[in-house]
Amino acid sequence: KDPVEVRKLVGYLPGELNLDGNLKVSEALHYFGGLRKNNIDWSHVQALANRFELDLNLAIKNLSKGNKQKVGIVQALMHRPKLLILDEPTSGLDPLMQQEVYRALREARQQGSTIFFSSHIINEVEAIADRVAIIRDGVIIEETEPEVLGRMDVRHVRVRFKDPMEEQSFAGMPDVYKIERVRRDVYTFQVEGSMDGFIKSLAKYTVTDMNVERPSLEEVFLAYYAGEKED
Repeated sequence: KDPVEVRKLVGYLPGELNLDGNLKVSEALHYFGGLRKNNIDWSHVQALANRFELDLNLAIKNLSKGNKQKVGIVQALMHRPKLLILDEPTSGLDPLMQQEVYRALREARQQGSTIFFSSHIINEVEAIADRVAIIRDGVIIEETEPEVLGRMDVRHVRVRFKDPMEEQSFAGMPDVYKIERVRRDVYTFQVEGSMDGFIKSLAKYTVTDMNVERPSLEEVFLAYYAGEKED
């Protein structure tokens, strides 16, 4: 019934924020504030800019991808909205700045804001989400707590062997459902479940290096639902 009033209460960050390159950062933020008809507390905007190391006097066209993302974050937060809707909020930011964004979102939540955000980074979801909804084909098919994701035990393991190896050498390895050769002495494995059997299977070979990573949420979900279909 009153969409303009609703928009005053909402902070929105799209996946791709299109900004007028000829505007200064401060001018772009004034423009967003005017669109919402908000009375912006400019000292709060300056504090956010300082926090995210964003120069308000620079032209948008001279900003890096990461700094443009900061403009998007500041414009979403600057009017202290009751509802935040954020698409991949830390895209393009370095790890230290990602942590600062997490802190800012936690503070917004503590001050009463409701936050919806999308992400394919499992550590990000674990850091700031209370609940997780999994969407497939436009439908929510699962809703759970972030801790549950940690029990979806899927790992990427990159192994370098002393000698060249053939892929068939790894046939029958327990809990391994995907193997890719990077080069003849380097392979990546996707391990689902306990790492114990996989590690013991490697003991017969000379391993010179190994790196274990948690996959993206998308890969976790794909492995999770592939397992469901097999059942």
